[in-house]
Amino acid sequence: MPLRVDPLHHTVKRESCTMNQTGHDGELEIDLLALLRLFWQKIWIVLIAAAACGLIAFAAARFFIPPTYVSSAQIYVNNAKERTSDSVSTAEINAAKYLLEVYLVILRAPSTLDEVIEKADLPYTTRELSSMIKAEAVSNTEVFQVSVTSRDPEDARVIIETILEVLPDRIAEIVEGSSARIVSGARRPARSGPNVSRYTMIGLLVGLVGSLGVLTVLFLLDTTVHSSEYLSETYDIPILAVVPDMRAKSRKGYDRNYYSYQKAE
Repeated sequence: MPLRVDPLHHTVKRESCTMNQTGHDGELEIDLLALLRLFWQKIWIVLIAAAACGLIAFAAARFFIPPTYVSSAQIYVNNAKERTSDSVSTAEINAAKYLLEVYLVILRAPSTLDEVIEKADLPYTTRELSSMIKAEAVSNTEVFQVSVTSRDPEDARVIIETILEVLPDRIAEIVEGSSARIVSGARRPARSGPNVSRYTMIGLLVGLVGSLGVLTVLFLLDTTVHSSEYLSETYDIPILAVVPDMRAKSRKGYDRNYYSYQKAE
């Protein structure tokens, strides 16, 4: 009996056609439906890759990356040492806000940091200490907050306490007519990082995007002709014969390449 192509098999092959060959105009055509179908067929690979990367990121953040600790304090600054009255004018408040940037520069000045290092007997250089300090205004007021982040909680506490001891005198010495007062002293160091949840989410996204990217590259590099329709539509040539895939079998054990559904041996 002559072999003929099964219409059902023909339909399946048409659905799996990948239009990633170069057409007549020399441009690369991509069948998005075929690409999405490939993603769905390989969804188990995508899920395993995402889970593996998320687990690696979680383990790294939880067990391998050293934790960091932060201690902070708040300082109030103004531009008048002595007042003749108990009231505070709007001009004085605005001037204090504008001077905040100056105070922050004074805090990060090498001379200030060197004094902090010397007084606290710290094993850090000026650049290292500067990278550990963060200062910013609190809600656009004349109060600014100083935070120190360190891998050693004791170092964080000692540094912030020394800054509170040195900075007010430095501000009063450099900025004429200004003063600084401590609003809240050094807080007990609290763990600030690493953020395990954030690392895990980043790992999941890296695994997801990476696996989809690899599948996309493999899809674009696939030069296999998956159906006769692709040849006829791309190159406009007649199809004389189709060699059936003898390995393709239905779930009931019948070879779908035969129109008569003869049982495969």
